[in-house]
Amino acid sequence: MSLAKAVISGTVYRAPEKRFTSNNVPISAFAMNISENEETLVRVIAKGNLAQTIEETVNKSDRVIVEGRLQNNTVKNEDGSEKRIVEIEAYAIEKLAGSSVSSSSSSKSPDSLVQFGQDDFSDDLIGEDEIPF
Repeated sequence: MSLAKAVISGTVYRAPEKRFTSNNVPISAFAMNISENEETLVRVIAKGNLAQTIEETVNKSDRVIVEGRLQNNTVKNEDGSEKRIVEIEAYAIEKLAGSSVSSSSSSKSPDSLVQFGQDDFSDDLIGEDEIPF
């Protein structure tokens, strides 16, 4: 279920994993901590060329800005209980240079951002049940 378009920033908590759907479309996913004081994790999912770029460029502890579609999902734990998680299907990711990020975006120079965009991608190729995460 789609909730909204969102732009979030945070620190990569878990390194990206790349897998493939049955149609051989690459999908990359990683966990991102969006809070500075406590652990508030959001799962980020990217498809196509963006997934390939993330796998090659984004590492654990990197600071990133993600733009995409915010959604809720339910996953089953090993004990059979269900857990609701928040995830974002990424359309674009900006990797912030350096380890600290200023709260004011106007103080950042354009050279301090590396921007990645998603190529035109048809959602008809991937169904919700094909995402291997």
